[in-house]
Amino acid sequence: MSDQEIPLSRPDITELEEQAVLSVLRSGRLSIGPVVEQFESMVTQRCGTRFGVGVSSGTTGLHLVMHAMGIKPGDEVITTPFSFIASANCILYVGATPVFVDIDPRTLNMDPAQVERAITPRTRAILAVETFGNPAMMEQYASIAARHEITLIEDCCEALGCSFRGRPAGSFGRVGVFGFYPNKQITTGEGGMIVTDDERLADMCRSLRNQGRPTGKADGAVQGSAGSWLRHQRLGYNARMSEVQAALGVAQMTRLDEIIRARNQVADLYMRRLAGNCDLIMPTIDPGVAMSWFVFVVRLATGFTLEERDRVIRAMRNHDVGAADYFPCIHLQPFYRERFGFQPGAFPIAESVSQRTIALPFHNRLNEREVDLVAQTLELMLTRENLKRG
Repeated sequence: MSDQEIPLSRPDITELEEQAVLSVLRSGRLSIGPVVEQFESMVTQRCGTRFGVGVSSGTTGLHLVMHAMGIKPGDEVITTPFSFIASANCILYVGATPVFVDIDPRTLNMDPAQVERAITPRTRAILAVETFGNPAMMEQYASIAARHEITLIEDCCEALGCSFRGRPAGSFGRVGVFGFYPNKQITTGEGGMIVTDDERLADMCRSLRNQGRPTGKADGAVQGSAGSWLRHQRLGYNARMSEVQAALGVAQMTRLDEIIRARNQVADLYMRRLAGNCDLIMPTIDPGVAMSWFVFVVRLATGFTLEERDRVIRAMRNHDVGAADYFPCIHLQPFYRERFGFQPGAFPIAESVSQRTIALPFHNRLNEREVDLVAQTLELMLTRENLKRG
């Protein structure tokens, strides 16, 4: 790639983040300290929940939630096939079965009617993903879960800072999980956070992230009691967030409103520049939705094929413009096809959308000239594909 490359994503790290990390490094306390607790408090205040549990990744957070809720082999969890694979893998980690349902073509989240039809006596939870950071339909999933007395787990890994009718992501389910990978709204390098109003669930997740050590009301134990560091109440994991990661997170959280404004400005630039192109379907933002924009994904019009979409992506990359296929359907990934026997056509809307998506370069500091260059490159490649058709 040349020096003029426009990458698909780029973390927004300033001197504030550098100084925060340096302060932790100089403190000599790099794990299990006050900065993680500060970061947990900042995230829970933002999403309106009582408890936060910092963990090593969003994927790990989802896994711990499954474990803490007692989901086990023989149980079913309803989720979407149009997502990053971790949202389904976490169900398999505890031996349960993911039950996929098709998506709504506007929001790209699960179709609520299909969610309700998929509920069986074995259903333990609905795992709802805010696809690309869009919280639309979360209230409907919560209503369905309450009506059937099952749990709503909110995979809000892509949605920090967004809201629906003033209600923030992370507050719709019994529990939610955020992710802080470098392409997210804020980053801790790697890292994630479990958020909930359920104190016992939060305590259980704290124990699970820390090798199963007893903690608070989950065990009736007094934290810090003699011998507790080498006492292990249950099978646990090393899933802790470090103080260094949390320092990045604290600095980023102080800038979250600034970051969201910047991401909205970049999204608006793309909307204005590409909205008139008849070869593209732009993101649909329903009334009441306030986006924080994880990525900016367009779809090619229905006449385009998977092969044409892939050629466009390859050509954009060859011109030093980042592009990607967000997301390949989970049920058609090799492992899922081999294990469950899924075939093309099982979830036609998700498959149709998946075959035509293109994620465009998107980060806080993308400027109007760069957006215009991305748009010009995309339009040139679409023109080439149209000419090939004759």
